[in-house]
Amino acid sequence: MTMTTAEADKILSANFAPWVLDLGLTVEAVGEDRAVLRLPWSGRLAREGGGLSGQALMAAADTATVIAVSAARGGFVPMTTVQQSTSFQRAVTGADVLIDAVLTKLGRRMAFADVTLSDAASGALAARASTVYALLG
Repeated sequence: MTMTTAEADKILSANFAPWVLDLGLTVEAVGEDRAVLRLPWSGRLAREGGGLSGQALMAAADTATVIAVSAARGGFVPMTTVQQSTSFQRAVTGADVLIDAVLTKLGRRMAFADVTLSDAASGALAARASTVYALLG
């Protein structure tokens, strides 16, 4: 059975540090091997010049991976980031960001995902990330 967005939002609110919750992330969609989150535009997250900070985008990619793994496993399990590599392609200014995390491999102890971060207004690709997680439970 596929996890609902409401169940995924509960995982988000119950398992992340307060500063991550301050990003305002919401779950837009979940599937058997993916999660789509929305990072709302906020001037608090912008750098000089108005582009969203890379730190906020990387945290959003990391968080989306946890939700994707949780959806695939049928619920949250303790996990930790082993590796994340992010390539930034364009600044996002004045628009929400959609974060689409797709699992490429889910094993018993490790999970791998490709993440795209796109300007929600234009659809333009802003960044790509690859993540690796160790599953602890």
